Amino acid sequence: MNFALIMLIALVLTGAIWLFDVYLGKPRRAREAKDPILVEYAKSFFPVILVVFLLRSFLVEPFKIPSGSMLPTLLVGDFILVNKYTYGIRLPVLNTKIIEVNQPQRGDVMVFHYPEDPSLDYIKRVVGLPGDHVVYRDKHLIINGQAVPMEERGEFGYEKSGLNYVTAKLAYEQLGSHKHAVLLLPEFPSVRLGDVRAFPSRANCDYNEDGFSCTVPPGQYFMMGDNRDDSNDSRYWGFVPDRNIVGKAIMIWWHAKEFVFVGMDLKRIGKMIN
Repeated sequence: MNFALIMLIALVLTGAIWLFDVYLGKPRRAREAKDPILVEYAKSFFPVILVVFLLRSFLVEPFKIPSGSMLPTLLVGDFILVNKYTYGIRLPVLNTKIIEVNQPQRGDVMVFHYPEDPSLDYIKRVVGLPGDHVVYRDKHLIINGQAVPMEERGEFGYEKSGLNYVTAKLAYEQLGSHKHAVLLLPEFPSVRLGDVRAFPSRANCDYNEDGFSCTVPPGQYFMMGDNRDDSNDSRYWGFVPDRNIVGKAIMIWWHAKEFVFVGMDLKRIGKMIN
């Protein structure tokens, strides 16, 4: 559902009704006559819709985390705020950038329109920038020939849907200025070769049993989930074009508990996203 488009349509309709009444409807009514109910609703809702539309389009937009692909950074049921202007000012609905501000950095947690279905919003971590050579072998990242520092920190347990209990290795990875936690399942391969699809610039990537290597095309980004072995990300469907970027995830503003997580503090309200 394109919520921005729905809000834009509602904004135009309520504004048009209000203006129509100001210039054509009201002058023809008796001075003591009440406004028609439709006009009253339009006058009441137009300012509210306008403020919400501007906030969501240019400042911040709320999102709910629907899956565990970003565990342990983000939990299922987290409600997050996404900064809409960090990576540039974009026209609502069209998502066309009109003012350049900053570029995504390695390690940023970013919301974007899923390349295979832009009506869906995904959230992953930026791993590769335009021109980067990204290698993932034996559960370790190598960016432009430099191994990304990783430090193992024991285990992390959580329950998935269906009450399946999972115990993963917990490690901390340093991507740019971001030191963040990742989960690894030793029994899983670095990439599930059977799940790799044909995608634009697929020729930039080389896959084998040990992992993959990809050169990120200009104007595109390589994204991975922090729950590395339970994430549907750029390994399988390819690169994210700049035009698909929604914004940078900055803060958890609410959490609605849906599953039981072990070893995590559920008092997450107000927590900044690293």
